Amino acid sequence: MQTQYRALNSPEGSAEFVSSVRKGLGEAGLVEGKDFTSRFSWARFNADLLAGLAADLVQRRAAVIIALDTVAAARAAKTASIATPIVFVVGTDPVQAGLVASLNRPGGNVTGISTMNLDLGSKWVGLLHDLLPIAKRFAVLVNIVNAESARSLITGTQTAALTIGVQIEFVFASIEEEIDAAFAGLGARSQGLIIHPDSLFTQYREKLAALAIREKLPALYSTRNFPEAGGLLSYGSSFLDAHRQAGRYAGRILKGEKPGELPVQRATKFDFVVNLKTAKALGLTIPETLLATADEVIQ
Repeated sequence: MQTQYRALNSPEGSAEFVSSVRKGLGEAGLVEGKDFTSRFSWARFNADLLAGLAADLVQRRAAVIIALDTVAAARAAKTASIATPIVFVVGTDPVQAGLVASLNRPGGNVTGISTMNLDLGSKWVGLLHDLLPIAKRFAVLVNIVNAESARSLITGTQTAALTIGVQIEFVFASIEEEIDAAFAGLGARSQGLIIHPDSLFTQYREKLAALAIREKLPALYSTRNFPEAGGLLSYGSSFLDAHRQAGRYAGRILKGEKPGELPVQRATKFDFVVNLKTAKALGLTIPETLLATADEVIQ
């Protein structure tokens, strides 16, 4: 049996996630090379390639396709086949995205995991506001190539900002070379930064953390590997755990279960991580009320 992986991003930025998928397959009782083989297809941040990659995997008669990271990747796989089992990992509501009919009974050939991180835009704005109550302008760094999730983030942050009277500036980067340009002078215009949950930004999290410190910008991302890399804050569910769950689902499908009968799993636990060393570098004092709610404080 052959398990096929496909993603919008690159192998360099997905090594941890692929490892987690393999861990999940192992937890399902499968051994790579004995029970299944793997093939990887990467769009390398070019969404126009997804349809062709999906069609190729279907032609190769994959036993299951695991669509990593984006709604676009999952949708391309679903469009390519109504028969090949598909397991997705996405950051938003898969029913609203049109991937499944319902969470409890997905139906058809598709199921998967939702981290729900893209529905946290209002929470992230609120956290920055709690940290910086007199700030009047926040920036949001977006990878517009990841269009579906970009729209969700833009809508969520704009709505929350209007409620508390904060302006939002959107800056964009779709490749590494555009990140520096997005940060140029950003600290002079904005008092805080929210970073789009996207594999490009996960891959370059150390660079983002360093640029945020250079610009004196308190920055927030969805996953804890950002403050671990020197960023200030993270709030969100675990991407690694989501990919492990996707591997377990793929294993159950390879053993004979039907994807349409496997409920979509949604994240229920969200971790808040604070890096006090970075706060000191930024000249910030984290309020005790925020520290009291943190799941981890990096000294």
